[in-house]
Amino acid sequence: MLTRFKEQVQCLLVREAELLHRIGLKPNHVSAVAVLFGFLAGYFFWSSRDFPIFLILASISYLVSGLFDVLDGVVARLHGETTAFGGYLDSLLDRYVDAFVLVAIMSAGLCNVFLGSVALVGSFLVSYTRAKAEAAGTKMETIGLVERAERIIILTFAGFAAFFYLEALNISIAVLGVLTNFTVLQRTLHVYHAFKQK
Repeated sequence: MLTRFKEQVQCLLVREAELLHRIGLKPNHVSAVAVLFGFLAGYFFWSSRDFPIFLILASISYLVSGLFDVLDGVVARLHGETTAFGGYLDSLLDRYVDAFVLVAIMSAGLCNVFLGSVALVGSFLVSYTRAKAEAAGTKMETIGLVERAERIIILTFAGFAAFFYLEALNISIAVLGVLTNFTVLQRTLHVYHAFKQK
């Protein structure tokens, strides 16, 4: 859903992307920074069972990870460094970060394992349905209620809220499970109608 505003967001980040390029960072370097902060977010979520303040650090880290995930594409487009492999690698690393964060939350006992598993499967299937549909020639960007940007925002706010009310994270994971799988259904119906027209 928020992908519809992708171009506007990228325009706002041109100055930051230029700064990263001036200090010598290539798109893949920026992707690596996004992964680092994503793994930090997972670590902080996992450690928050002993240190609740880490919920705040986890939320900030995950938000920064999402920001750098956008910036790598901006850097690549501004300087003509977009490649098919770069797009593949970026998508692959995003899946690792998503999985690491959700597994960390479950491992820390911050949410029900079943609900967390449903959210994890839903998150992966949202990305899988896009990859399969676009491989078959059907555009999928902006289709569906909850894409990666929305998932990051939901978990970021859930982490902040959980510092004050721990159950907020479990509730948010349950909501994420419902919304991601609903998005899979939306995309499946979109692909069905697209293939039927062809």
